[in-house]
Amino acid sequence: MKAKTTGTIMKRELQAFFVSPIAYIVIAIYLALSGWFFFSTFFLAGRADMRGFFSMMPILFSFTIPAVTMRLFAEEYSTGSFEMLKTQPLTTADVVAGKFLGAVVFILAMLVPTIAYTVSVSAVGVLDPGPVIGGYLGSVLLAGAYGAIGVLASSITRNQIVAFIISAAACVVLSMIDRLTWMVPPAIGNVLNSLGTAYHFSNISKGIVDSRDLIYFASVIFLALYGSWLLNQEKK
Repeated sequence: MKAKTTGTIMKRELQAFFVSPIAYIVIAIYLALSGWFFFSTFFLAGRADMRGFFSMMPILFSFTIPAVTMRLFAEEYSTGSFEMLKTQPLTTADVVAGKFLGAVVFILAMLVPTIAYTVSVSAVGVLDPGPVIGGYLGSVLLAGAYGAIGVLASSITRNQIVAFIISAAACVVLSMIDRLTWMVPPAIGNVLNSLGTAYHFSNISKGIVDSRDLIYFASVIFLALYGSWLLNQEKK
């Protein structure tokens, strides 16, 4: 994998995102929903923190990120442009990494306007910076994990809607699986907790950076991208 070719693919994907109306629709929906959830809980809680905003991040990302990533490979397959990519001096790793990074950068750009929420909270009270920094760090890792899952889902099919459904279903399961712990024995509950993204994300969003949480997100990203590499390597 070469940094130059990966960067070229990343720039190509970013340009495709920013000229697509779907991308702006996704951004608008994300900001509208996150703003509504944040301000509705903020005034009820009556305290200066961002917990309400970050607590909804896993479920919001479960639907918005698949909408961003669904076209990455599915569109290439359906239009036949993937055949052209195969004729270029690019490795499969270059293409997968470039598309993944392009999606993640776009998602991070989607997060930038939410800094206004932090400014709003700071204006009405004393805001503890630790959980805020942890929340945004967790959001970056969560974006990477769900972005990688989206790339994998888009590598499975040439239909963008199917890719969205597969990715969204996987992300929702990972976001909600920790809520099933009350139905199972404690030993199994601990396993379900460790498999869920919400559990690891909530730890980081509290300002507690544990190596186990970092390893979890790194593992999800690696496994999903490796699966994407295998699927696309077979098509070359």
